[in-house]
Amino acid sequence: MVAADKTSFPVKPKLKPTHRKSTSTPESKYWKSFKTPKELPAQTPGPTVTSISFSPTPPYDFAATHSASVSIYSAQTFERRTISSAFKDTATSATFRSDGRLLAAGDISGSVHVFDLKSRVPLRRLLGHSRPVHVVRYPLADKLHIFSGGDDAIVKYWDVTTEALLGDLLGHKDYVRCGDSSPVSDDMFISGSYDHTVQVWDVRVKNSGSVMKINHGNPVEDAIYLPSGGLIATSGGNSVKIWDIIGGGRLLHTMESHNKTVTSLCIGRVGKETGEESNQYRILSVSLDGYLKVFDYSKFKITYSMRFPNPLLSVAFSPDCTTRVIGTSNGILYFGKRKPKSQPTGEEVPVGGPRERSLRPSYVRYFTRGQNGKPLEGDYAIKRKKKVKLAEHDKLLGRFRHKEALLAALRVKNPEYVVAVMEELVVRKKLLRCVSNLEGEGEMVLLLRFLQRYLTMPRYAGLLMPLAGKVVEMKGEEIGASDALKAHIRNLKRDVDEEVRIQVMLQEIQGIVSPLLKIAGRR
Repeated sequence: MVAADKTSFPVKPKLKPTHRKSTSTPESKYWKSFKTPKELPAQTPGPTVTSISFSPTPPYDFAATHSASVSIYSAQTFERRTISSAFKDTATSATFRSDGRLLAAGDISGSVHVFDLKSRVPLRRLLGHSRPVHVVRYPLADKLHIFSGGDDAIVKYWDVTTEALLGDLLGHKDYVRCGDSSPVSDDMFISGSYDHTVQVWDVRVKNSGSVMKINHGNPVEDAIYLPSGGLIATSGGNSVKIWDIIGGGRLLHTMESHNKTVTSLCIGRVGKETGEESNQYRILSVSLDGYLKVFDYSKFKITYSMRFPNPLLSVAFSPDCTTRVIGTSNGILYFGKRKPKSQPTGEEVPVGGPRERSLRPSYVRYFTRGQNGKPLEGDYAIKRKKKVKLAEHDKLLGRFRHKEALLAALRVKNPEYVVAVMEELVVRKKLLRCVSNLEGEGEMVLLLRFLQRYLTMPRYAGLLMPLAGKVVEMKGEEIGASDALKAHIRNLKRDVDEEVRIQVMLQEIQGIVSPLLKIAGRR
């Protein structure tokens, strides 16, 4: 006597449909964790957020230029305060000094303004550009100088304390719209222009000419130094390009995943929470197509992408890796706030402090202790095995009731269940016996309807096509005696003939196209 098979798991089809695998990675989860706080709706400071910049010092507040003002936002509460200024037109390109105490910004009238953040009053106004100013930057640690660039195609180097112009850096032939200071030298910076070039400047060179010129191939919208100081990233058109300036301006990689103009770049950082051994830097790019892209330039691949409903003009990432801000063409700011991962304090209860009563088996809490405890970072959690819920056909297979299991799956009308049961019956060498044991017109109609519907599907055809032939061979007399069964067989034959016709037509098309492709490949 054979004991019943106590199957504790459901059967699954081996012929699974092809589908895309989940692309969720630790890094994508990291970037998804930057969410807009629910209690803070998107704010609209004014038309067109032209620039966003974070303070380099705690608590890492950030500045946004919009309309004829500069607003400072708290990185913790996102409260806003506007700096009173003498802007006559749209403000542009806010930048913080290395100590976070001063802020400089340009405007469309051609001026560069310097403000004291504590008193929020203007300290200096640098006049020299004849056209709108679109880029203003402090050097890395130099507190006394600023460089600026504008639509007059001139880059200017200023002494902030005396408001004196130290030199005009000539070389661009069109609007200067972006720039960045070197992370390794206070004397070097880059500027990008609509003349398709990025120029590397060194103020120690006395001839006022650039020390290197790089051709991006499109009007340059943004250019930034990467943290090493030996690489720069440029954006223009729908591409972002990485250049090796130590190697003479050699192009390393071109990223073309945006569909429209890439408007702004910044550097972001991911850490050990994503599985990396140490902090890793990424390039964040935004575009008029509404997409934010995260680019791992060490592996030259996109690691994360996010869609926004508006064209994006500016992006910035906080130095402490907790805040991401994106500005749009219609004045909306998207704040992304990430809660830092909590760390165990490791504090001990002081001697003589309150002591908990020791638990004994006579207390109920003795038997329930630890049930609601959360594992620490170094703990190994053993998950309780989930109870598997078996379908009716799985239970019948476990009791060796093969025909009933097949009919139960056919009644559910889920092709994966039916194919899984048929595959299990093939392994047990019981499928043809189940077919021969089908009784009555109703049971045969269930099987023929399933075969008619799914026989021509490529992922099921390898199993169902031979089965259909065996069904006709074994049940020929019953089918001939029933008009309903003959109608199903006629429909089945019609579907098979149509599939054969389509396959023949596709082979003919392949025969026509293949020689053409070979000829095109030779050219």
